[in-house]
Amino acid sequence: MTRKYLVTGAAGFIGMYTAKRLLEQGHEVVGLDNLNDYYEPELKSYRLNQLIPYENFTFVELDLANREGMAALFAAEKFDRVIHLAAQAGVRYSIENPFAYVDSNLVGMMTVLEGCRHNKVEHLIYASSSSVYGMNDKIPFAEEDQVDNPVSLYAATKKSNELMAHSYAKLYKLPVTGLRFFTVYGPAGRPDMAPWLFTEAILQDKPIKVFNHGKMMRDFTYIDDIVEGVVRIQDEAPTGSIPYNLFNIGNNEPIQLSRFIQAIEKATGKTADKIMLDMQPGDVERTYADSGRLEEAVGYKPETEIELGIERFVEWYKAYKENKEH
Repeated sequence: MTRKYLVTGAAGFIGMYTAKRLLEQGHEVVGLDNLNDYYEPELKSYRLNQLIPYENFTFVELDLANREGMAALFAAEKFDRVIHLAAQAGVRYSIENPFAYVDSNLVGMMTVLEGCRHNKVEHLIYASSSSVYGMNDKIPFAEEDQVDNPVSLYAATKKSNELMAHSYAKLYKLPVTGLRFFTVYGPAGRPDMAPWLFTEAILQDKPIKVFNHGKMMRDFTYIDDIVEGVVRIQDEAPTGSIPYNLFNIGNNEPIQLSRFIQAIEKATGKTADKIMLDMQPGDVERTYADSGRLEEAVGYKPETEIELGIERFVEWYKAYKENKEH
């Protein structure tokens, strides 16, 4: 059965791959993005160009914070399901530009919830983040852990999204599923993330900044694994008196920053010049997903090894840069 989807953040990293998978399955997808300049717009154009050739794809350039525009879009299109992946991303940038996070992540979540509520959307899936776990000492991080100590405004907005979604599920019986993503990486990933920054620097023989002296641990999750989780979970609309669900999507294997750097060195064939630094404000020392709940719900858990994922990213990065130069 084919359905009509709204995928927000369609020119974003996870949004593009999710939209592409749905299009390949024959569904109708309306992709929404405001194409902001938080990072290089050419990368967003590149991602959009992966979707434009599909006849069942429509692109809408619109800001989530535009209340009238969002209400009109929902009323006109009558989506069956909504996959809300758009957000102002980045922990460190939330310290420099806090209002961007309020507009995108709080007002934007509100316009999506209202659109779903008034237009009888059968299931809303939205992106939360592993950053909500903050300075959580208990590992691995499980969905039932307390998450009341965010260490960045970005994390606070994602925790707020979970509360907003839960209230709409309770008040309006809107089926909603939240997904806490753990450090997503892969081809066409964001330029402000470590895989891109480190690969670029190493290939250009520039030094890389290694925070917390390389003792950081991240549950790096490959993009294909994330998309598989999203696409499977969207068929599992929650039911009951409060139709709300929440899942971690992570690799269930934290990787030491030093191993991650070694994977890039191997893929690039070059040795990194490392500048060892202390922790940055807003950062957490480690992330570690308990993915048991997701596995139980859809019989799937991410498992791409970091070395393979990084090799694919570096291959893509080199080709992307080469194409840009010609």
